[in-house]
Amino acid sequence: MRWSLVVLGTLVGGGVFAWPQLHGYAITGAAYGARVACSCRFVGGRPIGDCRKDFEPGMDIISLSEDTAARSVTARFPLVASQTATYRQGWGCVLEPWGN
Repeated sequence: MRWSLVVLGTLVGGGVFAWPQLHGYAITGAAYGARVACSCRFVGGRPIGDCRKDFEPGMDIISLSEDTAARSVTARFPLVASQTATYRQGWGCVLEPWGN
């Protein structure tokens, strides 16, 4: 029983210290996914499902959704981060401003 509490405490404590890195990677991955998928979809004209081919290896956890009316793509790292990129004429796909 005591060992399980020690292991649980170590995992939770490690998670607290690793949170800033995990959160940073999640935001970066979601931003990259949104930008790449938006360009693929609204500049390249490919279906959103085909845009995953352009992702770097290891990005399987990132999910995509598109808003065709707004010409935007949102990428999500589950329970941690989401980012949206919107197509703008003359600019291509631009990430939405990040909140503080």
